[in-house]
Amino acid sequence: MSMRWGLTVPLGGVPLADHAAVFPALADAGFTDAWTAEVAGTDAFTPLALAAAWEPRLRLGTAIAPVYTRGPGLLAMTAAALAETAPGRFQLGIGASSPVVAGDWNAADFVKPFARSRDMLRFLRAALAGELIDQEFPTFTVKRFRLERPPAVPPQILLAALRPQMLHLAAAEADGVILNWLSAADVHTALAETKAAGPDFAVATRIFVVPTDDAAYARAVGRRLITSYLTVPAYAAFHRWLGREEALTPMWRAWESGDRKGALAAIPDSLVDELVVHGAPDEVRARVQAYADAGVTIPVMALLPTPELERGGLSALTSLISALGRGDS
Repeated sequence: MSMRWGLTVPLGGVPLADHAAVFPALADAGFTDAWTAEVAGTDAFTPLALAAAWEPRLRLGTAIAPVYTRGPGLLAMTAAALAETAPGRFQLGIGASSPVVAGDWNAADFVKPFARSRDMLRFLRAALAGELIDQEFPTFTVKRFRLERPPAVPPQILLAALRPQMLHLAAAEADGVILNWLSAADVHTALAETKAAGPDFAVATRIFVVPTDDAAYARAVGRRLITSYLTVPAYAAFHRWLGREEALTPMWRAWESGDRKGALAAIPDSLVDELVVHGAPDEVRARVQAYADAGVTIPVMALLPTPELERGGLSALTSLISALGRGDS
């Protein structure tokens, strides 16, 4: 069994200030990790700073901090501050993100994502070790930068990766990899590309979870997520590589023609069930455990809304956290 069990924070519908009660509830339930995303909600670091202060039992991670939306020095400073706040408990996950997040929303030029990720990884490794960096990288130049407060315990750096080139880079130069939008059965395919990694190589995976017995509702949520994510070029290429071109082509064609309803309808139930975990809490735990059994060392659930949670409010959420956790492990 995996020794770590994560949840994505902050939780939807719960104000950040109210997470003062959520973080201890996670640890009490047997969750070991709190991981953030960074798209258009909270930034990746603020919720973790709160978690560091409010619950010292949790390990913390970003999945991911984009390599385009902060300058190299600022990203290093932000990571160093969190590493100082939670010594030995923080892992920095970075990745390319997407043209929408980087370009449309943050006015960055989304070019050469592999090279930018590689260069930022190398810069951060040196910067967080307290080194002076005065170097022209292929995608940016840094002149005489040194952290004034390098962390006593530099955070491990994980790299988000989908296909072989980025997976190879993660295995060769990062402390771990972050996977996303794959089934438990797909984990072997991805990790076959990381054979060069050392024995302590971390494998974090975000797993979308709809904890409800209402399969029709869960599949409707899953279809909306699939059209949102798997129409992004990088994820489309990823799933072609995984062997899902035939299953996804009808959805892609409808989406490209502007037929959003047709795109949703073109996604078979079987595909949703592969990629989105749903069911009662014990079913969810078993499905998430399958990722751990396949080689994921940090399975990270991302809770999605359900009718039960909307009706029950914070009390229902607290009960669900307890049911999904591993307090008896």
